[in-house]
Amino acid sequence: MRGLKRFRSTQVVGAGHAFVRNVRRGHYELGVEADPHLRVSAAFTELTLVV
Repeated sequence: MRGLKRFRSTQVVGAGHAFVRNVRRGHYELGVEADPHLRVSAAFTELTLVV
């Protein structure tokens, strides 16, 4: 059986999905100055520089 076998996995996937949606909508100051189509990519580029 494939898929999410543990509740923790569903929590992680759900949180990641919510984070990407919020970045795309501009709720964070990550990638705000980028083109809206490239906002997620710019945000993850900024995150890699911080981490």
